[in-house]
Amino acid sequence: MAYPDAIQNLLDELGRLPGIGPKSAQRIAYWLLDSDADGAQRLADSIVTLKDQIHFCPTCWDFAEGEQCAICLDPTRNARLLCVVEEPRDVAAIERTGEYRGRYHVLHGALSPMDGIGPEQLRSRELMARLASEDIDEVVLATNPNVEGETTATWLARLIKPLAIKVTRIASGLPVGGDLEFADEVTLGHALTSRREL
Repeated sequence: MAYPDAIQNLLDELGRLPGIGPKSAQRIAYWLLDSDADGAQRLADSIVTLKDQIHFCPTCWDFAEGEQCAICLDPTRNARLLCVVEEPRDVAAIERTGEYRGRYHVLHGALSPMDGIGPEQLRSRELMARLASEDIDEVVLATNPNVEGETTATWLARLIKPLAIKVTRIASGLPVGGDLEFADEVTLGHALTSRREL
């Protein structure tokens, strides 16, 4: 079926979103067409605001609205405990457990030579700079329990160990091949409290 250009352009853009196939894009487009103009404008404004106001925290590389993210600015967080995760969505998953009160460092990926992701594509240089300049007692490696996450955790542990900083890995309880963002709070909370030293 041939759509008018305005609809086809929207379908094409919606189809670029992760998890949105042609049918989902069509449903969203029809919903937007049925919505009032104010609703569509609010959605458009929120997307523009998101892109204008959200950036990466220069300390931990999580999302931030101000100069730094809320967790880095929170004086009640344990600044001597640092949890390393792959993506910002992993920070949100761990925060939902209520089990962790330290700070974070987001790598923005995991080692995956097949996908062309090596150490230089990760925020590992920034991590090592933090470890050299901040007084950290323990680094919790909370990368995903899949091949790339395990490889990344092992590699980071080797880099960090000579700094005489305790290195732990989140415990099992998460399915191998799974992603942190899809784990329930109980499973992820148990994995955090049962972490082990590497």
